[in-house]
This record gives sequence, structure tokens and C-alpha cells, in this order.
Amino acid sequence: MFPFSPPSLLLLASLHFFFQISIIHAEEETLCNGHTSLCSRPYSNITFIGAHNSAFIGSSPADNQGISITAQLDSGIRFLQSQTHTNSFQTLSLCHTSCFLNDAGPLTAFLTTIKTWLDANPNEVLTLLLTNADRTPIAQYASAFESTGLDKYTFAPPTTNPLPLADWPTLGSLISSKTRLIVFLDYGASPSTVPYILDEFAYFFETPFNTLDPTFSQCSLDRPPNAKPDGRMYIVNHFLDKKLADGGGGIAPAPDHLEESGKGILEDLTRGVGQLFGKNRKRMVGEDIVIPDREAAPRTNAVGGRGGIQAQVDLCKGLYQRNPNVVLLDFVDEGEGVEAQRVLNGL
Repeated sequence: MFPFSPPSLLLLASLHFFFQISIIHAEEETLCNGHTSLCSRPYSNITFIGAHNSAFIGSSPADNQGISITAQLDSGIRFLQSQTHTNSFQTLSLCHTSCFLNDAGPLTAFLTTIKTWLDANPNEVLTLLLTNADRTPIAQYASAFESTGLDKYTFAPPTTNPLPLADWPTLGSLISSKTRLIVFLDYGASPSTVPYILDEFAYFFETPFNTLDPTFSQCSLDRPPNAKPDGRMYIVNHFLDKKLADGGGGIAPAPDHLEESGKGILEDLTRGVGQLFGKNRKRMVGEDIVIPDREAAPRTNAVGGRGGIQAQVDLCKGLYQRNPNVVLLDFVDEGEGVEAQRVLNGL
């Protein structure tokens, strides 16, 4: 004879099933960016692998990424950087150097894609770094965030701005408070009027970019000028360029440092035409146009090896006594960027 009647057995089986489901859901809720251990770690004590010029996607020599924004995020990237410019219609667009040369569409479309992804991934914290070479008023950026509803996902420091390194919330806290999007702008931020768009260079310093050295044998403080590393997070620009004369074709946008000289539509057009007909070569690195080195990406984005991610991180760590907070890569679908993110965070 069975100690329990069939209805009782059915009830016990049902309770066991729901108990197991509850455990699974509880475990899912403890994940932060895919790892339980990151929930208790401050944002300022995590290393993110970032997609440099994340919106410029394709197979042309000037493109920096090979897969879509959604695919970048699905692969494990949690830091997206991109350039913005005001186009001839006075609309904020994702443009590389100028909207005449490479326009990847309006900022609002980019933000909508990000909102869709965040809605589908409620336990993920994401960072955006936008550049503002045209010094577009901050109100236009705020309008883009508000029109897409993405402003409701953003983090704004509750007290001082800039926030000291030790005062950053944990990933778990950012998720539970529904402020899972951290936004930085390189120029033109105004914390007093738009507190959720943070001043990049009040929080970060960066290493040099547009490097042609495949060994990445430096980690000096490049921007902001004359700054000290103390009290700032830092970004390592680990993406390799090559001279256009060494391979490739098409029209290449100017190197990133020329972004800081943008002064409007007429200059964009003049610069674009100059590049189109080879009249602007002296403004390029080494008097040559430089383009992303796509062929070298598997080696550049490897965890180890000469010129790999770990080698430059070790160099930087020797100088600053701590890991970088961000390592920016081109072609994040090539090499081992996401694996490097796991290794650098001790996961």
C-alpha cells in the first residue's frame, strides 16, 4: 500500500515543480551582467570591453565594427562608444568625422535599439559614451533621450557630480533601482541641467588612439590634457589603425583626434571633399589617411600574446596600479574580447 493517495502524490509533485521553478527564478535574479559576483561589485571596479565607433558597421575600409548593435550587446559587450554630429537638417546623427562622409542614422534610432535591448535584458547594466565634436547644446541630447524614453533608464549621481571612485553604486544596486544605463559625453555635458549625461573627462582619462603600433607599447595619459590619473576611471584605446596606402580602398574618415575641430556643415563638406580627392592628406596621421586594421583584429583582440589585450592592460596596470575600467576595441566579433572581459574581472 502507498503511504500517499494518488491526489496527494500529484500535489507533492506539483509543489516540487513550482519550488524548482522558484529556485531557478531566484538564481536568475541574482545575475548582474551575467555573473552573480558582479552584483556586489561597484561600477568603478569593473573592466568593460567596449565597442569603439559601435554604430559604424559594415565592410568598407572606414567601418569599425562588423556586427549590429544588437549583436554586439548579445555577444557580451556592455560599453558602446560612438561619434555624433549635427547633420545638415540640424538633427543629431551618428556620423564618423562628418555626416557628409559617413552617416549611420539619427541618434534617436540608435537609442531606440538600446532601449529595446535593455527591455529584453532586465539584469544588464550598459554604458554609452558619445562624442560631441560639434559642441551641440546638451538640450538636443536630452531631447533624444526623452523622446525615446531612454532617460528613464539612466543613472544620475544622487549627491556630488563628479562622483568619487569609491562612491559608485554596485551593479546590483543599479539594477534594483532601475538606473541601468550610464551615459557619458566627451564635450558639452551640463550636470546642473541634464544630470544623467555625465562629463566623460570629469570621470575618465584616456590613453592615445589612432595607433599604428601593433604591439601597443604605451599607456600614457593622453586626454584630458594635463590631467592626473588619481580619482578618475580610465579607458584604454586598444584598436589598431593602418595607413590606407598599406591596403584597403574607398574613402576613410579622418582620425578620431580631428573630431575636436569640427565647426559645422561647411567645414564638414570642405573636409569631406578634400579627403575624397586626396587634398587633405597632411591632416592625416603621418601625412597618410589611416583606417581600422580589420585584418589584424583577431590578433589585436586576443586575450594574450604580443600586442594582445592582456599585454597592454599589464603595461597600464604597472603605471596606474589598477586595471582599466574600459578597453575599447574595433571589430568586437573578431578575437577574444568577451573572454578578455571575463579574465580581467576574475570571473
